[in-house]
Amino acid sequence: MKGFFEVKQKQKTKAMSSKNTLSCVSCGLYKDVVSTMIQPYGNFRKRILNIGEAPGVIEDERGKPWQGKMGRLLKKTYRELGIDLFEDCLNVNAVNCRPPGNKTPTKQQIACCRKVMVEKIIKEYAPDIIILLGGSAVNSFLDLRWKKNLGGIMRWRGWAIPDRDLKAWVCPTFHPSYVERMQMDGITNIWKEDLWQAFSKIGEKPPIFKPPMIDIIDDLRHLDGINTDIVAFDYETTGIKPHARSHRIVSCAVADREDHAYAFLMPSSKEKRKPLVNLFQSNKIMKVAHHMKFEDHWTNKRLYTEINNWGFDTMLSSHILDNREGVSSLKFQSYVNFGIVGYDDEITSYLQSNDKSANAMNKIYELLKKPGGKEKLLTYNGYDAVLTLRLATQHIHQIEHDFLPF
Repeated sequence: MKGFFEVKQKQKTKAMSSKNTLSCVSCGLYKDVVSTMIQPYGNFRKRILNIGEAPGVIEDERGKPWQGKMGRLLKKTYRELGIDLFEDCLNVNAVNCRPPGNKTPTKQQIACCRKVMVEKIIKEYAPDIIILLGGSAVNSFLDLRWKKNLGGIMRWRGWAIPDRDLKAWVCPTFHPSYVERMQMDGITNIWKEDLWQAFSKIGEKPPIFKPPMIDIIDDLRHLDGINTDIVAFDYETTGIKPHARSHRIVSCAVADREDHAYAFLMPSSKEKRKPLVNLFQSNKIMKVAHHMKFEDHWTNKRLYTEINNWGFDTMLSSHILDNREGVSSLKFQSYVNFGIVGYDDEITSYLQSNDKSANAMNKIYELLKKPGGKEKLLTYNGYDAVLTLRLATQHIHQIEHDFLPF
């Protein structure tokens, strides 16, 4: 399964440009404006791309972005932080023809302008930093990247995302109109902190996370050779809760390094599972999981053993570090921290059930029956374990640095 992750990234990039029906004609905003498709503006000296919402009346008249009241606020705030809006940045909007009545652009209008203009600008200029100003900009950039529930600006603001595809920092924050409308010092200060964090990335290359090696094994005695202080592990199961008699742990992955994991289908015999049980019972190796209650409960109920030396729960640490709703899932954390998105696209539907009862069975066995299904499941399982270990390492350092007094 070498190349699984790279293929998914290429498919996702291609998908962002594949909707041939998206055009200026299907959008229609160009019919009622003074300036059609306002072009990007700025000297781009510090390789910062700002994506706003849409032109206003003055921008439409002058044919340039950020010419009105909100532009003056943005220019002033950038200057306070040492950045010239038009000298250091390139400026564009999610929709580059003014919507009538200055209405918020629709998803269709944003999708059309993304296809016709925004994607091409990003590809041509290859910015080092992309600042997404407001919900429309988040929609423009992230809607096809993040295929789950996108949510609003409150979920995304404040992250500096090291996007793998673009090798750029993606930094969502409020639109200046929201800051001006709220008239609250707290909102203004948060906005400035977000922008300061984005500008602090000038000259800093996003980290490159090499795709990990996932060893798909049948013989669990490989686990006997693990010689490390900490491992992360992850299960793929037939459902959410283990109580129904038909439920099973289908596969497991154990990450012993931040670039390596063992992944395997769970053996049916106790003898063949013994190396895994020995690992769980070891007091010398700290165990990490994302939502450890899930793995702990399934281990107790289905493997009839206890896990010793539980050390860290990355879902809990995600919530401690940022208690906003919708940010603690492993997939979200993997994207905002490592720029990794979409490795679960082919798998997710099989891990869900149409039945919403607590003990419902998912469709994981359907995946295993498909050609290459076993390899896809175990590779996905391995990525979950590796990303959990990476996230634990990062969160432990962050918590020690930000919260502990020593």
